Amino acid sequence: MVRVRWIVGAVLVAGLALPTANAVAVSSYGGGAHAWAPAQNDPGKIAVKDNSDDGDPVKAEYYRQSSPGTKRTLWNHSGYRRTVYSAHGSKIIRLRAIDDNDFAADDVGPWVAP
Repeated sequence: MVRVRWIVGAVLVAGLALPTANAVAVSSYGGGAHAWAPAQNDPGKIAVKDNSDDGDPVKAEYYRQSSPGTKRTLWNHSGYRRTVYSAHGSKIIRLRAIDDNDFAADDVGPWVAP
C-alpha cells in the first residue's frame, strides 16, 4: 500500500513538473549573428545578438504560433556584442539568425524550432 501511494505521488509530481519543462531554448547561428528563443524565459520572445565587429547589422527571422504563415524579422542595429529582444507575443515556433553582410552574401543560419 505504501508503494502504491509512493508511485501515485511520483506520477502527480511528474505531471505538475512536465508542463513547465516544455520551453526548451534553441539557437541558430549565421556568421556573427546569434538568435535564440525563448528569450528572457518567455516563449513569446526572441533575441538576436551581434557577435561580429564588422559594423553590419544582424537579424532574426521567425514565425509565431498565432500567425504561422507570416515571417517576421527582428533587426539588431545596436552593434557589436549588443542584444535586441522582441516584444512579447504568441509562442515562437521557428527561427533563424542572419548576419547581414554589406557587399557580400549574407551568412544565414539554419531554421530551428523550440
